[in-house]
Amino acid sequence: MKLLILDRDGVINHDSDAYIKTVDEWIPLPGAIEAIARLSQAGWTVAVATNQSGIGRGYYDLATLDAMHARLRELVAEQGGELGLIVHCPHSPDEGCACRKPKPGMLEQIAAYYGVSLPGIWFVGDSSSDLAAAQAVDCQPVLVKTGKGERTLGKTLPAGTLVFDDLAAVAARLLHL
Repeated sequence: MKLLILDRDGVINHDSDAYIKTVDEWIPLPGAIEAIARLSQAGWTVAVATNQSGIGRGYYDLATLDAMHARLRELVAEQGGELGLIVHCPHSPDEGCACRKPKPGMLEQIAAYYGVSLPGIWFVGDSSSDLAAAQAVDCQPVLVKTGKGERTLGKTLPAGTLVFDDLAAVAARLLHL
C-alpha cells in the first residue's frame, strides 16, 4: 500500500492563528485538492491527522469539523480522487492526551486502520509538532513551506526532513519517484 499522511491546516487549507471555526473559513490552498486527487488516481491512499483543539476550547463543535471534512472529501471527489481516513485530536494542549501532535497517537491510529507499519511512510506537515510526531514513529518527516512552514524552517528540523514548497510539489515528487 502506498500511504501518505497529511496534516490539515497549513498543508491542505489556509491556517489561522484564530482557528478555522466554520466551513466558510475552511479555504483550500492553491493546488492542494488537485494534488490529493492526482495521488489518489495514481493509487496512493491519502490520510489526514489533524490537531483540532478548537473543539476542546469550545470554538466550534464536532458537527462543524465533520462539515469541513465533508467539504474536503467533496472537493477531492470533484477532481476525480478519494480521500482516506481523517483522524483528529479534539483535546486542548493541557489535557495530556496521547493523540495530540507532537505525540504520534493519530499516526498510530492511521497505521492500525490500514494495517501498515509507519517506518518510512511520509508525513507532511507545516509545524515542528508535525515533524516531531513523524520522527517519534520513524515516519519520513516532510515539511511544506505553506501555513507555518516558513517559520518552522527557522527552527532545528529532524535529521532527514524533506522540504517542499507546497503539497503540489510533494505530489509531483511522489508521482515521479
